[in-house]
This record gives sequence, C-alpha cells and structure tokens, in this order.
Amino acid sequence: MMDHYKLFYWPIPFRGHFIRMILAHVGATWEEPGFEGMARFKDQPVRDKPYPFLAPPVLHDEEADLWLSQLPAISQYLGRKFDLSVDQDQELRLIADASDILFEITRYHGVMMWDRDAWNGFRNTRLPLWLALHERFVVENGVRKGAGFLFGATSIGVGDLTLAALWHIMADRLPGMRAVITGHAPTLMDLADRVAATPAIAAMEAAWADDPIRYCAGQIEKSLFEMLEGDPE
Repeated sequence: MMDHYKLFYWPIPFRGHFIRMILAHVGATWEEPGFEGMARFKDQPVRDKPYPFLAPPVLHDEEADLWLSQLPAISQYLGRKFDLSVDQDQELRLIADASDILFEITRYHGVMMWDRDAWNGFRNTRLPLWLALHERFVVENGVRKGAGFLFGATSIGVGDLTLAALWHIMADRLPGMRAVITGHAPTLMDLADRVAATPAIAAMEAAWADDPIRYCAGQIEKSLFEMLEGDPE
C-alpha cells in the first residue's frame, strides 16, 4: 500500500514545498487541512495538541503513527525512510541554509516590510553571496550543467530536492528572480530545474500553477512583490 501522510502547513509554497517535493518524488499521498483547518490545528491548547509543537510544518506518518515538527527533522526522516539520504551532515547544512535564506528573503518572516534600500542590499549583495556559495557547493559535489546529482549519487536525493524547493520555487514564482539566480549560479539553477521537471514533482507543481498565493502569502508577499516590480529588467 502506498505511504500516506498528513502534512500540517499553510496552503502556500514556501516551507511546505520542501516536504511536498519529497513526498511527490517518492510517490506518497498526503492530506493537508487548508487555511481554516491549519489555524485550528496550530492554535489548540498545548494539552490538546496531538504532538507538542510550536509552529508548522508538522508531519504525521500514519503508517508508523509518528509525528514530527521542524523542517530539518521532517526532511531528514523522509530521507532516511526512502533511502534518499547520501550525506546526512551536508544535507542538514543545506536545509539549514534554506531556512536562513527564507528568513532573509521575507525580512525575518515579516518582522519588517521591505523598503527599497534594504531590498537593494539583499538583492545585490546578500543574495549573490548565497548563490555563489551554493554554486560552488554543487560543483564541488558532483554536479555539472545538464547532469549529475549531489555527492556523486546516480539519482535524486534529499540535498537535490532541498535545493530545488529553495531555488526553483523562488525562480518560478518571484518575477525576475530566475535571471538573478541563473546569472550567479547557472549550475545550481540547472540542477534545481532538472529536479523540478521530473514527472511527479512537475505534476505536483502544476496543481499550484493558478494559485493566487505565489510564494509566502500575506503582507510579507505583498511587500516582496512591490520590491520585485521596481527591480531593473
């Protein structure tokens, strides 16, 4: 029987797609509660929660009756379960990098909204630094344009899926970001796109194509798009 899960996360791409890509890649099925169900699940008193967590994502592996929160823990659990993990230490590093980058691109998860000076600093300095680091990482770990996966593996692993969820989604859903990413990290962008183009992940992504929420939702997304609309071509 195909593995079935419940993923408790807001119906937006952002962190959720890191887990969705893994589940889609391995052929698992899963349910999600939607905005209202997610709000009820998150806001339960601690004593009533099925698992002690502060914030989503949360995953319930129904067959194993195992609950997990925190993106790194969930990704590494699924990587081990489905034999997708090649180098757990380096994969954890990439997941941690991704969390940092999401934190930065949403200006600390919306603690502040973007202004033009701050955005220019991120887009022109901080983001290129992250891209240069990941470009070097993938090249030094067995990837070249058009071929190869991380750590010399012959198939897609957790590290490749993590980079696809981070950089392909950013390039695909944020106007103008593909040119920035490709310009600084062509091998990285090629890897992310190759992973995202595999049939199961492409089908999962197609289901989100017309969703009005493009990336991270709310005022954070509005602020981000205001900056992107003012970027040079």
